[in-house]
Amino acid sequence: MNIVILSRNANLYSTIALQQAAIKRRHNVRIIDPINCDIVIEQKNPVIYYKGRRLDHVDAVIPRIGSSITYYGTSIIRQFEMMGVFTTLGSQSLVLSRDKLQSLQVLSKAKLGLPKTVFTNYSKNIDDIIQHVGGAPLIIKLLEGTQGLGVVLAETKNAAKSVIEAFNGLQARIIVQEFIEEAKGVDIRVFVVGGRVVGAMKRKGEEGEFRSNLHRGGTAEVVLLSEEEKEAAIEAVKVLNLAVAGVDMLQSNRGPLILEVNSSPGLEGIEKATGRDVARDIIRYIEKNA
Repeated sequence: MNIVILSRNANLYSTIALQQAAIKRRHNVRIIDPINCDIVIEQKNPVIYYKGRRLDHVDAVIPRIGSSITYYGTSIIRQFEMMGVFTTLGSQSLVLSRDKLQSLQVLSKAKLGLPKTVFTNYSKNIDDIIQHVGGAPLIIKLLEGTQGLGVVLAETKNAAKSVIEAFNGLQARIIVQEFIEEAKGVDIRVFVVGGRVVGAMKRKGEEGEFRSNLHRGGTAEVVLLSEEEKEAAIEAVKVLNLAVAGVDMLQSNRGPLILEVNSSPGLEGIEKATGRDVARDIIRYIEKNA
């Protein structure tokens, strides 16, 4: 097959891993920067040009779209869809997964476990917001934040009020979530491909750091999931209509609580923690479905 990997950086671990996995399985692979793509829209003839050349004979696309180019990246994926090309990430699924608030609402409707979350229109009733999530300590998140950026742990009520007021003053959209004390600063990343769990790791932040993101110095190790955790991860990916995703969740006294579903999860952490060739799983998924 002719496979295109949409990636802004051909030297990223995930991009290289996918490229090598496809080559090992005897596919033709091109790495294309979506920013350098132009789309032509006309009746019954959707076309994509890359650096002035028309993209033809593409069988499958693996989008690796960063949050900074979500809008343009989505338009490129949508154009491939209009051309009848198989893609591991649908355009509408990307949009939904990047909207933290909407994705939480969809997950909530599916009756999946979530930390209690509050979103308001720059409300001045901050005491009520704090009370809704069970008081301090609590978590404050920017809706547009990624990789742990824009996430604040407010340990006291006064600290929470100060941070919320500051974000409101900047007209920055935030959500406020309850702090799950029993998780002890540890979360789980579950990797789902084609409706099945292919790997899971437990992530822990640096000493004194409540954020467990590997980009912020966290560590990871393989973890054995309970059946409840597996089912929650698979269902979360299903309701967001994703084929390849990383589900972040906390272990709590009331079961697994989903924090976020990442539609372009990095492969380095999960492959190194589990020893599994997840990139190969993704290529096999394409072979079965493209």
